[in-house]
Amino acid sequence: MNTPLIALLLLAAAPPPQKAKELAAQKQWEELYLAYAAASPSDYPEAERPTVAAPLLKGCEALLAEDAVMAYSLGERAVAFQETAGALRCLAKSALKTDQRASAEEALRKGLEHFPKDGAFGLELGRLLLQDEDTTAAIATLEKVPAKAKEAKEARKLIQNARAKVAEAGAARGEVERLERRLNGEEDTRTAKGTQGDGEVRSASLSYESSVGKDGMRVRSNRRFAIRYFNSDRDFGQRAEYEGQVVAALEEAFDFTLQTLGRARERQLDVVLYTRDEFRTHMGATFAARVAGLYVDNAIRMNDAAQLTAGTKGTLVHEYVHAALDEICPKGGIGLPRWFNEGTASYLEWRYMKQDGPPRGLRDRMRSAAKQGVLPQMGQMNSRAPMSMNDPEVAYAASALAVQELVRLGGMEKLLGFIQSVDGAVSFEALLQSTYQRDFEALDKAVLTALSGR
Repeated sequence: MNTPLIALLLLAAAPPPQKAKELAAQKQWEELYLAYAAASPSDYPEAERPTVAAPLLKGCEALLAEDAVMAYSLGERAVAFQETAGALRCLAKSALKTDQRASAEEALRKGLEHFPKDGAFGLELGRLLLQDEDTTAAIATLEKVPAKAKEAKEARKLIQNARAKVAEAGAARGEVERLERRLNGEEDTRTAKGTQGDGEVRSASLSYESSVGKDGMRVRSNRRFAIRYFNSDRDFGQRAEYEGQVVAALEEAFDFTLQTLGRARERQLDVVLYTRDEFRTHMGATFAARVAGLYVDNAIRMNDAAQLTAGTKGTLVHEYVHAALDEICPKGGIGLPRWFNEGTASYLEWRYMKQDGPPRGLRDRMRSAAKQGVLPQMGQMNSRAPMSMNDPEVAYAASALAVQELVRLGGMEKLLGFIQSVDGAVSFEALLQSTYQRDFEALDKAVLTALSGR
C-alpha cells in the first residue's frame, strides 16, 4: 500500500493513540505525521493526548538534525496535543532551522510563561530579541532566567553586553540631538502643527514629537503616523526606547509597502498599541482572543503590542497594507471583496516575513480541507469575511494564494493598477476577467494547483 493511500485512510478518522506509539517505534516519522496532521486534540480525551504527543515529540527530536522541516511539522503537532517543555523547545529549534522566526518566538514565549524555571526559554528568546535589536525586551527576558539554571551564566553575559550597547546608543543619540539643535536652532526642531476637526494636534512634518492625549495615552506623531499607547509603568528611558522601536517598525512597514506594492498611504494614520489586557478591555474578550490586530475607522489597533516581536511586526505590515488599500482604491477598502483585501495584506505579509507561502502545517490543513471539498472559495468570500469562515487561517491563506496567482500573471505593477481601477462601475469579477482573463472559479483552481505543488 503506497504512502498517499495510507494518508487518505488515516485522515478519514482520528487514529487511536496507540497508533502513534507503533509508528514511532518503527521510526516511520512521515507516516506518523500524516496520521495526526488533521487530527484534532479535541477528538481525544484529555488523558489520552499525552500518549499522542510523546511519539510526535520523539519524531521531532529524531529528525531535528537531518530533516528540520518534518521535525517542525511533528513538533507543531506535539505542542497541539500537549504543551510540554520538551515539545516547545523542539518546535522552537526546528522553527529557527527552517527560518520561521515568528513561530520560534511564539514557542519560546509560551515556554517562558508555562515553564519559568526552565532557563532555556529565557536565554533563547533573549538571543532572538537581541538579534532583532530589541534591547530593552531582551534584557527583561534574560533577567527571567533563574539564577540557579545552567543557562544563567550565559544570560548574565548577554545582559552585560546588551546594557553596554544601550549606554553607547544613548550617548550617541544625545550627541546627535545636541548637534541638530545647534545646527538648526531650537525653534527649527519644533514640529509644525495643524489642528484636525476633533481638536487634536496633528504633526505636519516627518519629525516625531511626543505628547499626552486627553485619554491619557502617550502620542508620538509626524505627518505619516500618530502612535498612541498607555505608559504601562514605563519610565522616561523605557518610553523613549519603546517609541523608537515602534517608529522604526512603522517606517519599515511604510518603506516595504512602497517598494513592494508601489504605493504607500499618504494620509496620516493612527496606530494604537495595546497590551493584551488593554485590548481585551477596549475590544472585548472574544475579539481579543481571535485577532492580532485590525484596521478600522482609519486606525490600526494592535493586540499584545507591549513588546514588538517579529510576529507583531508582520501583523503591523498586514494592517498597514489594509490602510494603504483604503486610500489606493477609489471606493476605499470597503470597495474591494473581503478575500482580495485580506489576501493582498496576507500575501505582502508573507513577502515581508520572507515566506513563499503558508507554513507547512497550515498548507497541510489546506490540503486536507481541499480533499474534503471544504476549502473556502473566492466566490464565497466575495462579501463574506474570511474571519467568519470555519477556519479563518485557512481562508486567509487561500485568499493570499489567489492574490499570489494574480502577481504571477502580471506582477505587482499590474496589481496596483488593477486596485486603482476598482471604482464600482463594473463588478469586481468582470473587472478581474477583463484584466487578467480569470474569474473566481479560475482562481480557485489556481489555489488548488499551488497546494498540489504542481
